[in-house]
Amino acid sequence: MKIMAICGSGLGSSFMVEMNIKKVLKKIGVEADVEHSDLSSAIPSEADLFVMAKDIAASASIPDNQLIVITNIIDINELETKLRAYFNK
Repeated sequence: MKIMAICGSGLGSSFMVEMNIKKVLKKIGVEADVEHSDLSSAIPSEADLFVMAKDIAASASIPDNQLIVITNIIDINELETKLRAYFNK
């Protein structure tokens, strides 16, 4: 499985979300390749799952089943809740 953290420019905030995704995946026992990138790279064929902030999610052309939208990019608890829900379905 490949997961991409997305932000507008593909730099700081998406890298931070990538690190948090890796922490959560380790905690919940899920293995995946995790990368970060910019919004223009958010193409459904590039990853199995995309994680991005609410403010840019509407601009992405990602199907809902491949998308996790977070409201607070620094809230690791929100991220964990949403990743657990995704992997438990």
